[in-house]
Amino acid sequence: MHKLTPYKLLLFLFLDTPYAELWIGTHPSGPTRLPNGDTLEQTVGGQLPFLFKVLSAGKALSIQAHPCKDRAKDLHKNNPTNYVDDNHKPELAVALTPFEAMCGFRRLEEISILIKKHPEFAACISDEAKLGVFLCSQVEEDKKEALRKLFQSFMSCPKETSSKQLKTLLKRLQKEQSCDFVHPHEEPPWERKLTRAILRLAQQFPSDSGAMAPFFLNYLLIAPGESFYMAANEPHAYVAGEIIECMACSDNVVRAGLTPKFKDVDNLVSMLTYSMGGPTINAGTPAYGDDRIMRYTPPTGEFEVMIITCNPGEDITLPRLPVPAVFIVIAGSGNTDNEAGQRLVMRPGRSYYLPSDCPPLTLAVNQNKRGPLRIALAHENQHLTQPNLSSGEVGRHWNGEFALPPESPSGTPRHAISPMAKMKLADNFNNGAQYQVPKL
Repeated sequence: MHKLTPYKLLLFLFLDTPYAELWIGTHPSGPTRLPNGDTLEQTVGGQLPFLFKVLSAGKALSIQAHPCKDRAKDLHKNNPTNYVDDNHKPELAVALTPFEAMCGFRRLEEISILIKKHPEFAACISDEAKLGVFLCSQVEEDKKEALRKLFQSFMSCPKETSSKQLKTLLKRLQKEQSCDFVHPHEEPPWERKLTRAILRLAQQFPSDSGAMAPFFLNYLLIAPGESFYMAANEPHAYVAGEIIECMACSDNVVRAGLTPKFKDVDNLVSMLTYSMGGPTINAGTPAYGDDRIMRYTPPTGEFEVMIITCNPGEDITLPRLPVPAVFIVIAGSGNTDNEAGQRLVMRPGRSYYLPSDCPPLTLAVNQNKRGPLRIALAHENQHLTQPNLSSGEVGRHWNGEFALPPESPSGTPRHAISPMAKMKLADNFNNGAQYQVPKL
């Protein structure tokens, strides 16, 4: 076992081959090893409370949710083969490239519109569940119960029925998308997005009714630098793109579709909160008095992520942290130095472990470099009283794709974001302000 001094940094991975997922952490399902063969757990002297990942989704990941602590204990006790630990798994994602994801349930009003518009989707839901949606009161608990029955009915639909209806739906959507099909009215952008998402999912997972998931899950497009948080018991499926992901140290996943892996529909249906609307989308908050250090803080104590950017000709000193941390170079190159005289060369894919109270590192980038050095750093949450991300019913900032933005007296949407502003946001990782997701 290699003993660390407070002044020692360790390079423990260099990416020279492509991965779908890279894990950095101490979870036994995929423990990180250092170049000398020691595990990160041996180096730290125990388990880290978080698991840090780089995820590249070339193909959609399963429709899934992660259990809360109580449910995780029950699942692990009753089915340790498929649920390998007893911890919960809230997670945070920061987009590295334009990222597509299905997160949380649509609002019931949206789903009712889609049931009426798409008879193939409606045919996979019982009459009782559809009536429950159409006749539901405005009481929030009644809406949740109606949504639960609808989701349960859809997920319980016989495979022969759902496969037949999916095939019919795909034929119709393909015809409507063909260039020689004259649509009776101008197709709204959200409809095109919905149609193309279903067609792509069905191509990746033939005959899987999960391809119709965009009818009941919010389909989000996340720009680089933007982030979202998924609490326990919230449904989601990551569709395409690259993200930095951080979560509690767990590998518990309850799946229900778009996967050849073990599906546990009954547990998924019973564990979800059935809150509606999308998660908070946040582009980070400046930290430690420097807007080049952007923090992404969830309302859970196990983890927090920072994206740190050092431009050519600049240097930046990292904060001194009282807890262990890990970081990975996600873009650019540069070097580091600290008061102990330790110098490291930064290259994309290199990952490091920072012991607690390690002397602050100073990152520097040669002025002749063409682009900035950017690192993603994860550690135990140091800003728990100042979260800027939320999931579930708390802090919703999005009323759904069908909602109209509020208007000012002049008729201009108060929260409209121009395409140019969106491009600037993605290019600069923006200034950290929260905003409402634009309504398409």
